[in-house]
Amino acid sequence: QVQLVESGGGLVQAGGSLRLSCATTGFDFSGYTLGWFRQAPGKERERVAAISRSSSTIYYTDSVKGRFTISRDNAKNTVYLQMNSLKPEDTAVYYCAANYFHFTTSATAYDYWGQGTQVTVSS
Repeated sequence: QVQLVESGGGLVQAGGSLRLSCATTGFDFSGYTLGWFRQAPGKERERVAAISRSSSTIYYTDSVKGRFTISRDNAKNTVYLQMNSLKPEDTAVYYCAANYFHFTTSATAYDYWGQGTQVTVSS
């Protein structure tokens, strides 16, 4: 069974850091682009970072560049999102997702999704 399970969310003060992990099972992890998305209440889901199969191509949305780092460990079937210098506007539910083969910008292209982990940044 395909599963993506996020962990590492929580409450942090502005300026602090969190590292999110997404452990996956049930599919060929190394054959998929992995992405991190976030969604705040009443807002559309936003792709914040993505990483290609070999880690040769990496995407960040402008608002997190220089603060967030996406990485993957294909041997462990796990993708990470290191979040530094967190801001209140980073507050959202964060989801990891997997997209087979192609590196795309569209959330609709992603095949598998985790259930999300809450990140709350206080001022």
